[in-house]
Amino acid sequence: MRLWTGTSGFSYKEWKGSFYPERLPANKMLAYYSTQLTSVEINNTFYRLPRAELLEKWAAQVPDDFSFVLKASRRITHMKRLKDAGDPLEYLVRTAVGALGPRLGPILFQLPPYLRADVERLSDFLALLSEGVGAPEGFRAAFEFRHPSWFTDEVYQALADHGAALVTADTGEGDPPVVATASFGYARLRRPGYDDSELARWAEALRQPGWSDVFVFFKHEDEGAGPRMAAGFSEIWGAAS
Repeated sequence: MRLWTGTSGFSYKEWKGSFYPERLPANKMLAYYSTQLTSVEINNTFYRLPRAELLEKWAAQVPDDFSFVLKASRRITHMKRLKDAGDPLEYLVRTAVGALGPRLGPILFQLPPYLRADVERLSDFLALLSEGVGAPEGFRAAFEFRHPSWFTDEVYQALADHGAALVTADTGEGDPPVVATASFGYARLRRPGYDDSELARWAEALRQPGWSDVFVFFKHEDEGAGPRMAAGFSEIWGAAS
């Protein structure tokens, strides 16, 4: 089981001194980040579909064993709400796969909190993703549901039928489910702080399903705690191996 861990985003001047060296130029941040952590969750792709040139530039700055996770455009998840989203989805898949190649991790589809469960809508979208937009074999998709109506066996089965992962999102509101619906796992640990005992409990919980790969991301904040927690989680994970 391989762990890929990092933070939501990397380009934060507020992290200079706590994570980045004080004098590090902004255009060197990603290269430095990739020497400390193994993956990054890119959130700005939620606001605008990515350009191939930008993704290729990023890919050239990191080692071969680094992984980019892209958050799917809000056009797909919030405007289209997974329905009739073929054009932006096809562009996202084609651009991400073509530009990042083996450095592409999962695509994160984060649904709006007001969207209630609709298994037919989800199943149709999953079918489009796996059959209609040219996603290659091995393409990975992860779904973060933010309305509680989605946490049912019927939804889990729909994800499993297409090998898509259920995102475990710890926001501090209740206990999020850890359910294996794919060969890989995905967790977003969103609380402002986790001590070592809490990180150890999460490491134990995320080892249980026996995934081949697990992606774990910590929240961005100004103090640079996210990178420290990601590094600490990696150490705890490795010590338990």
